[in-house]
Amino acid sequence: MYDKKVIVLLMMLSIAHFSHTPHLLITDPSTWQNSSVWNHDATLWSILKPGSDFYDAYSYGFDLEFILRKLAHISFFGVLALLFYWNLKEIRGRFLKAWLLLAAFAFLDEIHQAFIIGRDGRIADVMIDSFGGALFLFFLYNFRNKKTSKVSNLN
Repeated sequence: MYDKKVIVLLMMLSIAHFSHTPHLLITDPSTWQNSSVWNHDATLWSILKPGSDFYDAYSYGFDLEFILRKLAHISFFGVLALLFYWNLKEIRGRFLKAWLLLAAFAFLDEIHQAFIIGRDGRIADVMIDSFGGALFLFFLYNFRNKKTSKVSNLN
């Protein structure tokens, strides 16, 4: 029982670690361990106020690094959504609850990134992360329904 909770916690900590790593480049593993520096001038209001960078489009180009970064968002948060689902009791609305937990974590993760020099938090990334969670949960939902319908057809 505790193993499932430990796994979801480890995944959340892994995501937080990478979010806490400034100037992270997927294509350069030597940047994966950069030391963090907090932006002490940042406040929650400076991040979330209307017109802040949090709501702006990306300021970097559309290149291999950008594509790999967004694929990492989709896959890491997709797996996290499945782990949230796995940790919830089997009740009605389990898929939605897993997705809502994922979206909340994605939002908090982007806020966290906005406080790190060399990183930026973006609402667009919250949407990409949430899409990744929804996509993985959709695949799980379809897989479970196909499995259930095969069993029903055998009877």
